[in-house]
Amino acid sequence: MKKIILIYFLSMPIALQAQDDLLSLLGDEPPAIEYAKAGFKTTRVINGQSFENTAAGVLDVKIAHRFGFLNSGPYELWGLDNATVRLGLDYGVSDRLMVGFGRSSFQKTFDGFFKYKLLRQSSGAKNMPITLSWFSSIAINSLRNSDPNRRDPFDARLSYVHQLILGRKFSENFSAQVMPTLIHRNLVTEKDQEKNDVISMGGALRYKLSKRVAINSEYHYVLPDQLRPGFRNSFSIGFDIETGGHVFQLHFTNSTSMIEKGFIAETVGNWGDGDVHFGFNIARVFTVHRPKPKV
Repeated sequence: MKKIILIYFLSMPIALQAQDDLLSLLGDEPPAIEYAKAGFKTTRVINGQSFENTAAGVLDVKIAHRFGFLNSGPYELWGLDNATVRLGLDYGVSDRLMVGFGRSSFQKTFDGFFKYKLLRQSSGAKNMPITLSWFSSIAINSLRNSDPNRRDPFDARLSYVHQLILGRKFSENFSAQVMPTLIHRNLVTEKDQEKNDVISMGGALRYKLSKRVAINSEYHYVLPDQLRPGFRNSFSIGFDIETGGHVFQLHFTNSTSMIEKGFIAETVGNWGDGDVHFGFNIARVFTVHRPKPKV
């Protein structure tokens, strides 16, 4: 028995050396790619899109609600008697591609969009410092003409949006993004006062206050001489509250519309005059399809 034990311990260095030689032939296992997650809690900051996507195979049901202006006074219960609503469905086709559809009570608008991640913030085997997404949408205004004898062609009701979303999750608590945007409207109300094409630059921030609560803000600046007199830049601020399967967003905004064409190019509220909506977004996700694990 003593001889067997002695032979075992004497052979260990040889076995370990052989294992090291084999690993050197195979090469070290490359580090995994780790993608940044939850820079923003949902696919929207407040009104505008965030650089996050709905996960592949997941359906995100969104209910967006804006009450009337706070300065409407006690007769309107400071805006609570009035409401604008958007109902939407977002679906993750893949880890990079998301599509969505919605209907707003404001101007009775239908909208559809896609958002594709061109770059994804990552570390490890692949180091990418930012997330870059491409967002495009089309909207149809189905509001009846005030003049029943007027017949506009169908394409006059269409508008289009193209946007780049460049963002980064700087830490577990802080994320930021910028959103250069082009809006095209086939028909405008005042041809001599507003343009069919509107260019804007947006920015958004998120700061996590606790495990389930974060504060968000966003601002959309439209380049000079592109807004009709009386229209203003959109500014919103609010809180995200996560409750497990739901995310509640409570916020204040001077924009009535909840699609890009409206809140970027057609906001009329003035924060200084109290033209501010209190509103909320509710997001609830459902797993429709579980993608096959990669081998």
